[in-house]
Amino acid sequence: MSSARIEGRAIKLGDDVNTDNILPGPYLNLTDPDELGEHLLETYDPEIAARVAPGDILVAGRNFGMGSSREQAQVAIRARGVQAIVAAGFARIFLRNAINVGLPVIEAPEAAAAIADGDTIAIDLEDGVVECGGERFETVPQPPFVAEIMDAGGLVEWARRRIAAQTPNP
Repeated sequence: MSSARIEGRAIKLGDDVNTDNILPGPYLNLTDPDELGEHLLETYDPEIAARVAPGDILVAGRNFGMGSSREQAQVAIRARGVQAIVAAGFARIFLRNAINVGLPVIEAPEAAAAIADGDTIAIDLEDGVVECGGERFETVPQPPFVAEIMDAGGLVEWARRRIAAQTPNP
């Protein structure tokens, strides 16, 4: 499956959504991704949390994912079926961890400001384009090595595939 083109419903969030808003601390002892996904955004806004469905795209303001370096927040987002996140900006460690777990993240300040809750948006990661309501927003295209990680489903599976490709069969 190629991760180059994504289309879905926007779930709009605000600025400075931190990792405790994304996944509250009391659930950090859970190891099942599906259980983590059940608690996504519940302390940020229970009404928004209840609306997030598989295929949605989170759209946020600046500094999305600030806070902890733990990966449970990104794992919870993926487990809930969110396809991608468009934001005005990301906390750097969140952005890197999102790539590690195979969660597409798009930094597009103009798009994030223009998109409304419930809009249908389309993202072309390869060309670096976000489209919504007839508007087109340019962003940085996904580098080829990041596309490989996304297509593999994350860094661990990407590494497994690379190692398997180099290991002769017995």
